[in-house]
Amino acid sequence: MDSEQVHVTQVRRFNRTVAERVGVLHDQYLGGARPYGQARLLWELGGDGAHDVRSLRDRLGLDSGYVSRLLRALESDGLVTVAPHPRDRRIRTARLTAAGREERAHLDDRSDALAASLLAPLDARQRTRLTSAMAEVERLLTASVVSLETVDPGHADAAHCLRAYAAELADLFDEGFDPGNSLLPDPGELRPPRGLFLVARLHGEPVGCGGLKLPPGAPAEIKRLWVSPRARGLGLARRLLAELEERAARHGSDRVRLDTNKALEAAVRLYRTSGYREVPAFNDEPYAHHWFEKDIGAPGATASR
Repeated sequence: MDSEQVHVTQVRRFNRTVAERVGVLHDQYLGGARPYGQARLLWELGGDGAHDVRSLRDRLGLDSGYVSRLLRALESDGLVTVAPHPRDRRIRTARLTAAGREERAHLDDRSDALAASLLAPLDARQRTRLTSAMAEVERLLTASVVSLETVDPGHADAAHCLRAYAAELADLFDEGFDPGNSLLPDPGELRPPRGLFLVARLHGEPVGCGGLKLPPGAPAEIKRLWVSPRARGLGLARRLLAELEERAARHGSDRVRLDTNKALEAAVRLYRTSGYREVPAFNDEPYAHHWFEKDIGAPGATASR
């Protein structure tokens, strides 16, 4: 059995154990009146506000038909109301009724009891090991559901990331950050065939980005690599960097370069540990203190992880 199959086998064993222990195999989850899908949707609808049904679907990774069936079942039981968004009737929203909030509270109590029952047979050392392992599994599973997509730099998600990127730099840099003073690429430089722009999404929400310039006869250049604070710790910056390197190699580039500010210490560490070497300045970027290059080999070569 090769290493990949060993990993697959372990994941399947883990999934079976978790499904059995948390009770999702039963028609009535946690001894309540409804199956796991409905119970989970009740939990997601917690709070007094209305929830965008499309966002719920993205967050749970479910298709629209299944979510609609779950909502209809909860609505028929008087636990949920579904209505058009007041400012855009194309968007459906869902919210808990008073009865729904009451049932959700009971669900929380039973969930707490289940968690306590999992921990009860273990001693203090085992409990610490289990909860620490769970935190690590949660982090890695979250990393596994982040998607990368090439988008136009004018796309709403790209604009969202670039605004957040600029705002963060303005707070971090001693001199502040004004995009108008930076060598920000023209959007055309980040569109095929002159370049590309990647957006990372977690549960449908943009959480990172990176641009790649592909000038003819010159090294590829990485621009505006950013990860949202809420998605840090998932290895996403390294994944974006590796993906941009791979795209550059696929395009025929054998070298990639970038610049960065001294205040971005984590970024500097990332570049150094990813095989980048510091070189003399190759542009007049006023906010740069470090300039890096990396040889990425022949087209199709695997980028350094």
